[in-house]
Amino acid sequence: MGKPPQPDQPEFIRVRIPRGKEVLGIVKQRLGGSRMRVLCLDGRERICRIPGRLRRALWVRENDVVIIEPWELGGDAKADIIHKYRSKAEVGFLRRKGYLKSIEDEF
Repeated sequence: MGKPPQPDQPEFIRVRIPRGKEVLGIVKQRLGGSRMRVLCLDGRERICRIPGRLRRALWVRENDVVIIEPWELGGDAKADIIHKYRSKAEVGFLRRKGYLKSIEDEF
């Protein structure tokens, strides 16, 4: 067991940022069969799935912020979910840095 963090010291978190072709998105609707409808940062709405290697490790609900990777062969209509932001601190960091600006305008 480790020491609890001291109240006077700030707690640092490491937040994953989209790289390359990856895009941020918000889950709008669960469709079943590990598929869901995601509103993406680039303005498109995609049908996304959770790949088999992450299916048991990644539990995604509506209004979760996720990173998706669009399919190369399936066009821009489909994508894979590769990361979910788990804490409110991570989502707050993305909002403060301006990564979620274009999605927040639509709410």
